[in-house]
Amino acid sequence: MRRSSSPRPPVGQPPAETHLWRTLNSLAPYLWQYKWRVLLALSCLLGAKLANVAVPLVFKEMIDGLTGEQQLLALPALLLTLYGALRFSTSLFTELREILFARVTQQAVRRIALQVFRHLHALSLRFHLDRQTGGVSRDIERGTRSISSLISYTLYSILPTLVEITLVLGILFFKYDSGFVVITLISLTAYIVFTITVSNWRIDLRRKVNDSDSAANTRAIDSLLNYETVKYFNNEEFEARRYDTQMRNWEDAATRSQISLSYLNLGQQIIIALGVTAMMWRAASGVVAGTMTIGDLVLVNAFLIQLYMPLNFLGIVYREIRQALADIERMFDLLAVNREVADAPDAVDLAPGPLAVRFEAVDFSYDPKRQILHEVDFAIPAGHTLAVVGHSGSGKSTLARLLYRFYDVGRGHVRLNGHDLRALTQSSLRAAIGIVPQDTVLFNDTIFYNIQYGRPDAARDEVLAAARAAQLAGFIESLPDGYETRVGERGLKLSGGEKQRVAIARALLKNPPLLIFDEATSALDSKTEKAIQASLDYAARGRTTLVIAHRLSTVMNADEILVMDGGRIVERGAHPALLEAGGRYAQMWALQQQEEALADAPAETPAPTPALSPAV
Repeated sequence: MRRSSSPRPPVGQPPAETHLWRTLNSLAPYLWQYKWRVLLALSCLLGAKLANVAVPLVFKEMIDGLTGEQQLLALPALLLTLYGALRFSTSLFTELREILFARVTQQAVRRIALQVFRHLHALSLRFHLDRQTGGVSRDIERGTRSISSLISYTLYSILPTLVEITLVLGILFFKYDSGFVVITLISLTAYIVFTITVSNWRIDLRRKVNDSDSAANTRAIDSLLNYETVKYFNNEEFEARRYDTQMRNWEDAATRSQISLSYLNLGQQIIIALGVTAMMWRAASGVVAGTMTIGDLVLVNAFLIQLYMPLNFLGIVYREIRQALADIERMFDLLAVNREVADAPDAVDLAPGPLAVRFEAVDFSYDPKRQILHEVDFAIPAGHTLAVVGHSGSGKSTLARLLYRFYDVGRGHVRLNGHDLRALTQSSLRAAIGIVPQDTVLFNDTIFYNIQYGRPDAARDEVLAAARAAQLAGFIESLPDGYETRVGERGLKLSGGEKQRVAIARALLKNPPLLIFDEATSALDSKTEKAIQASLDYAARGRTTLVIAHRLSTVMNADEILVMDGGRIVERGAHPALLEAGGRYAQMWALQQQEEALADAPAETPAPTPALSPAV
C-alpha cells in the first residue's frame, strides 16, 4: 500500500500544526458554497456577542441607579426592560446562527464522507487486498463525526470566544485602569499556554486509544466474518482471548487519557481561580478607595464570569479540536493513499459495440520479487471464445484482473479494439465487461437485489429472465420468500453452487460485449454444470468471451485454447488439435478423464488404513 502522507510524529509530539489549516482549507469550498448563509450566520454571531457584553453594562447602571440618593423610578424600569431585551437578543441571535448554519455543516460532512467513500472505491485492488475492513470502517466513522465537531467548535466556539474576549478587554481598558487588562491578559496567556502544552502531550495518548480501538474492532469484524472457520476448529475462546487482549490495550490507553484530562482540568481551574481573585481584589480596593462604585464592582464580577466561562470552554474546545484532529488523522491517511490505477488526463470512453481483445508481450508482477506473467501474447477476435487452462498459480486469473484494469501491466500492452486500456476511462471499460468470478461474494441483501446489481436499472422481468437463464429460477421459487430471500453476510446462507449461479445471472443481466468466466462452474456438481454450460454457451454467442477454467470439459467448444504454465503460454490451439499434438493439454485431458471415470465407477470397499495415532 503506497501512501503519500507524511509519517506520524514521534511519540509525545503533536501532529503537525498544518493539519488544522489543511482541514479548514479542505472544508472551505464546502462551506463557501453557502456563502450568504455563512455571512448571515457570522453577523448573528457578532450580534449575539454585542448583546451579551452589553448586559453587564446595563446591569451596572441599574445597580448605580438603585443605590443613588435621587434615583428616578422610571430609570430602573427602563433599564430592566433593556436588560431583558438584551438577554433575549443573545439567545435569538445564537439560535438564528444555528438555523442558518445547520445545513452548511451537515452538507459539508455528507460531501466529505462521500469523497472518502469514492476515493476508497477508486483505489487499486492491491490496497483492498491489504486493508482490514473493521479498522477502515471505524476510521471513517470517527473521521466523519470529528469533522462535524471540528466545524462546530471552530465556527461556533473559537470565533465567538475571541470576539467576546476582545470586547471585554476593550471595555476594561477604556472604562477602568490598565491594571485590570494586565491581570486579564496574564491570566489568559497562562491559561492558553498551559492548555496547549498539556493538550499536545495528551494527543499521543489519544492516538493510542484510537489505535487500540481500531485494532479491537478489526479483530472483532474479522472473527465474525470467519464465523464458520472459528466453529470448525472450536476456537471461540481463542478468539475471545485475542479480542480481550486488544480491549485491554484500549482500556489502559483510555484510562491514562482520562486521568491526564483530570490533571488538565485542575491546572486550568487553578489559573482561573488566581485570576478571578486578583481581579476582585483590585475592584474591591477601588470601591473602598471611592474610585469605583458598587455597580463597577458588579460589572467587573459579571465580566469575569462572562470572560472565564467562554475561556474555560475555549480550553475544552481546544482539547476537542486536538482530539478531532487525531480522530481524522487516519481518514486523511486514507485520502492520501495514491490511486495506483487512475484515468489518464486525455482518457476517452470505449465506444459501444463488439470488442476485440489483444495482449501484446505482457509482463506483470504483483511483487517485483516474483513475476507472474512472462511475454504473454494472444488475441481474441470480436465474437470469438478463447479459453485459458492450466494448473493453479499459472497466471490464468491475472489475465481477468488486467482486463478489468485492477492493475496496470509492467510491460507490453492490453488492447480493446486497438485502444490501450490505459487510454480508456475505467468506467466505460468496466461497463463493457461482465464476469463470473471464481469466488463469488454477495451483498447481505435479497437474491433479487444481488441479481439486479448487474444492471441496477433493469426491470423485474429482465431479472427473472436472467435467473432462468442461469438455471436458478426453480431453486428461488422453492424458497418461502422467493426472490426476496436474504442471502446473509457475503452470501453465506447459499451454497457455493447457488452463489455461483447468482453470479452467472448477474453477468447475463449486465449483457456486456465482453464476458469473462473465471472458473465459473468450479463450485457446481457435474449435473448442474452440464445444465448451466448450455446457458453459458448461449450467453457467449455473439460476444467476445474469455473462459478461465480448470475442468477441460467446459472449454472443448472454444475457438482457441491457451495452456499456461508458470506465467507463460506453453500451448495453444483448438481442442482436437491440442489432443492430437499429445502435449501438456493432452496429458491434462487424459488425467481428468481418468478421474471422472473413477468418480463414476461403483464404490468399492476400501482396504483398512492404519490409524495415524491411537484413540485415547
